[in-house]
Formats: sequence, C-alpha cells, structure tokens
Amino acid sequence: MKDVSIVLSGEAGQGIQTVENVLTRVLKDSGFHVFATKEYMSRVRGGNNTTEIRVSSRRVRSFVDRIDVLIPLGKGATERLKNRITEKTLVIGEEEFIKESPGEKIVIPFLNIAKQIGKSIYANSVAIGFLSGLLGADESALKDQITRQFSSKGEDIVNDNIRAALEGYKKGQELSQKIEFDVEKDPSIKNEVLLNGAEAVGLGAIAGGCNFVSSYPMSPSTSVLVFLAQHKNDFGIVVEQAEDEIAAMNMIIGAWYAGARGLVTTSGGGFALMEEALSLAGMIESPAVIHLAQRPGPATGLPTRTEQGDLNLALYAGHGDFPRVIYAPGNVEEAFYLTQKAFNVADKYQVPVFVLTDQYLVDSYYNLPGFDLNELKVEKHFIKTTRDYIRYAITEDGISPRGIPGYGEGLVRVDSDEHDEFGHITEDFNTRVRMVNKRLRKGETLKKEIVKPKLIGDENYRVLLVAWGSTLEPIKEAIEGLDGVALLHFSQVWPIDESVATYFEKAEKVVAVEGNATGQFANLIRQVTGFHIKDRILKYNGLQFSVEELKEKIAEVL
Repeated sequence: MKDVSIVLSGEAGQGIQTVENVLTRVLKDSGFHVFATKEYMSRVRGGNNTTEIRVSSRRVRSFVDRIDVLIPLGKGATERLKNRITEKTLVIGEEEFIKESPGEKIVIPFLNIAKQIGKSIYANSVAIGFLSGLLGADESALKDQITRQFSSKGEDIVNDNIRAALEGYKKGQELSQKIEFDVEKDPSIKNEVLLNGAEAVGLGAIAGGCNFVSSYPMSPSTSVLVFLAQHKNDFGIVVEQAEDEIAAMNMIIGAWYAGARGLVTTSGGGFALMEEALSLAGMIESPAVIHLAQRPGPATGLPTRTEQGDLNLALYAGHGDFPRVIYAPGNVEEAFYLTQKAFNVADKYQVPVFVLTDQYLVDSYYNLPGFDLNELKVEKHFIKTTRDYIRYAITEDGISPRGIPGYGEGLVRVDSDEHDEFGHITEDFNTRVRMVNKRLRKGETLKKEIVKPKLIGDENYRVLLVAWGSTLEPIKEAIEGLDGVALLHFSQVWPIDESVATYFEKAEKVVAVEGNATGQFANLIRQVTGFHIKDRILKYNGLQFSVEELKEKIAEVL
C-alpha cells in the first residue's frame, strides 16, 4: 500500500492536535509526502474530534473517506466513523476503546506503556512513536520532533516523552512486519515546508507588505491573526485585537489612509458587521484586504465546520455600487500567491479585495517545496502630493492619484458623503453622476488583471466540471485518468471574464461542483455569461468533499 490514510479520533482536550502536529512533521522529515486535515466540534472539552493524516509515495492534497488505520483515543471514538470503517481497516488502541468497533482490531495498550514510563499523559507520545514505527519513519526524526514539541517543559519531561515514543516505536516496528505498507521515501522531502492554509494566507500577507492587522477572533479565521501575531516582531507588523468587528474594519481603512497596508481577517458572521465600513472604503476609494474564512451559516451555524456559502455575501456586501475583487484560493500555494497579489491590487485600484477561504482550506496542510519569491514585489501606488493635489481627480481609467497625509504638501480630503474631485461634500446631481461613473470605471480597468481559470484534465472534454476555491485538489484527484472529463477551476470569482462561456459551449455537459446549497457560483456564471449550468453537485452538511464521493457523483453525471 503506497498511500495510507490514518485517522485519530477522540475528545477535545485529549491532545489529538499535538499528535497530528508532531507526527506529520516526523513523517515529513523522514521523507514521506503527508497531508492532514481535521474536523472538530464547537467545544473546548468532550465531544468527538478527528484528524486525518495521509502518508503517501506521491504528493497528496485531498481528503479521502477511506480509513486504513484508526487510532481511537477514548470511549465512543469510533461511533461517528462507522460508515467509513471497513473490514480492512486496522483499528488499533486500548481494548476498551476498540472492542465495539468494526474492522480488524489490534490491541496496543498505549496507557499502560505510558504509565510504565511514569505518567498516563505520555500516551500520546506512545501513539506518535507507534505510528512512526509502523510506517517506517526515522527514529532520529521522531526524537527531534518530540524534543521540539516539549522543550519548553524541561529536560525531564522531554526525556520521558522520548522514552514513551521509543517504546511505541518498537511496538509499531513489530506490527509492521505483519502489515504490507509500502510507502516510499524521498529524501528531498525533508527540505520541504509543511504549511496549512492559514499560515499561507499569513505569509502571503507578509509578502504583500502587510504591516497592520486588526481582527475580532472568530473561527475559522482566527488562525491567521494568531500566525501574524506570532511573527509581528520579525516583520514589523502592528497587531490589534479590536473590541468588535466594526472597529476592526474601520481600523484597517484608517491604516491604509495613513500609508500602511492593512488586513482584516474574519468569518461570515463577523464580516456581516463590517458591511457599513466596506461601503466607506468604496466611497472614499480606500484599499482594503479582507480575509473571509467561510463556515456554515446563517447566524452561528456550524462554527467549526466548512462551507462555500459566503460568495454572495462578499459579492453583494455594502450599500451602493462600487467595484471589488474576490479571490478564492484552491490550495495552500494559491492562498499564498493570491493574498500577496491582493495587497498590490487593492493598492493599485483603491478597492476592497477579498481572499475567500474556508475552514477546510485554512486547517489543511501538506508538504511543498516552498514559494518562488523572485517575481514578487510590494507595489506601492501612492504619490507625494503637491499644493494643488486633487484627491479624486477625474481620470479616464477611474484611478485617481492617492496621497498620504503628511507625505507632500497637499491636503488629502476624504469623506463618506458624496464629494467632488477635491473631497468636498456635494449634493450637486451632475457631480454625483461623474463620481459614481469614475468609481465604476475602476471596475472595468481592473479586469485587465483577472486571474484566468485553469483547465485541468482532458482538453478534448465532453463533460466539464466547474468549481472554485478549496474544491480544487479533491476534484483533481477524483478525475485523474478519466477520459473526456475536465475541470475548469476559478481562483478569482469576481470579476469574471465573459469569454469563459467558450469553455461551456464546447462541452456536451457542464456540471457545477460547490460546497453550498444553492450553487452560488453557478448562478453568478449565468448572471455574467448567460449560460445556465443545470447539473450541480452540491454539499452543505458542514463537511468537505471527499475524493471517493466526488468520483461517485461524477460517474453519475457522465
């Protein structure tokens, strides 16, 4: 078996994330390709959370339903997974945790081994060591990562956890002699990075020159705020946890006005409170970068789950007409590059730019070679003003020179009321029309920088799948080797080039694949191009698409 799917299941507070964090790094440092994602309940303690880790001989970036190895860490930890457990699944752990489970059960007394070392709390390290030994990970990588994880707790704790991990490692090696896992190592992977979507968004913001971030914590967007806070001193970033979302959005508008490059990170319910400030950005023509990590709504919805339900929210938010850009990264790499681009586009066109992710993307991670930084630049588009500076000068492309207070001799006037070219409040009807038209011309001008959709699969397709955002990698894996099937994936969902209709007209059948209940993007495609995508694969139960279910549903429409 060259691709192994491992699932850890247990209560919140049992340390599943610690096992995931350490084990994935042990495997990566041993030369294995890894992918990991999690689903968790909205509670601090109790409930049931799971983490899936795929270990493979090739690059893997998608969730699968298949469970090859299941490690239950508590009673009832297998109940929600019964529909994914088969007779081939190895269910490994304490006898009392696995006795009710289907699958091939193998008793490994993690708790007893940990107690022999000193404390039952070391059971997670035993499990990490066991899985490392089972898969043939390097013992040195295991010791290094255990040391790194527990170094802040003192030498004795580190040594005890290493002993516990090595005891587990021996058990795993013993069992590996009876199981046919044949995942190949590639030494070059050791030098790759392991990143999740939230870290990629944060790094993209840094590469885009972000030096101010404000936010009010809200799952699943908070991880971006935390990442930037952790690295604020390294990159000169001012981090502000605002008193509420209204303040957070207004703060970044103020930051851009003063010459900084600001980011707000939020989720659907939080962004709903930011809409008035978004309109302010539209009226005063302020750049703004908004990271909107989607989760199921409406209202509180399922706060720790995933969905692609906020496209319409980002597209139509705010009162009045003003241009905006919406990116929807398909994977970790795109999360980095498109966030970096968002800052330059916001600055150049003086518009709000959204980076639309979701819980699945921000919480999933895998190994990758790193990013190409050679072509990336922080593009600043403000000017040094003169005494005769006109903030909202009427221009052919709609873009007026943007000044910064104190940089030059000019006065930089902005106002939320309608205003004339100088920034003075006006109620003149003709001026109103000129200013609205000027702002809307920017929306036409910025279409020159639309990120084109990617065609993946058979170029001579009969069936064309249309998708956006985080569905990219699962669909790619699902259609591998299929003749007559291709995927048209959009990483920019607004504005859309009308010429994309030519892709649809070539197909015998077009199918939209989306993680929402109404086919929001398919509806937007019809609005822009007139093409009606009737066939739709939609998912909105709070979970991401799996490769297997996509294969099944795609087969149904072929």
